[in-house]
Amino acid sequence: MLVDRLCHFVGMAKQPHYIKEWRHFRGYTQEQFAERVGVTKSYVSKIEGGKRRYDQPFLEAAAEVLRCQPADLIVRNPADPDGIWSIWDDLRPAERNQVVEIAKTIRRTGTDG
Repeated sequence: MLVDRLCHFVGMAKQPHYIKEWRHFRGYTQEQFAERVGVTKSYVSKIEGGKRRYDQPFLEAAAEVLRCQPADLIVRNPADPDGIWSIWDDLRPAERNQVVEIAKTIRRTGTDG
């Protein structure tokens, strides 16, 4: 049936992620990471290589091992030194407050560069 084939095709669409980057960031080999997550090295390799889709239980287990949020594995590259979250993580609480106030000012003044 055409609908089944289309659903299968859509379901197999590549899901971008930063799982490999997070694994490297935390210093794990594929084998170490797989063991801690409770899957095989082959499973991790396929997910990182885009040959297998990740699912929510895997993301949650991986995030726990990698000490981040599941969403971080999808949207946040920890290796990007200029990424806003990388900068945010390095700030002290007082500096974070300053950044928030600056962002509010930019939003309020509507500067569009």
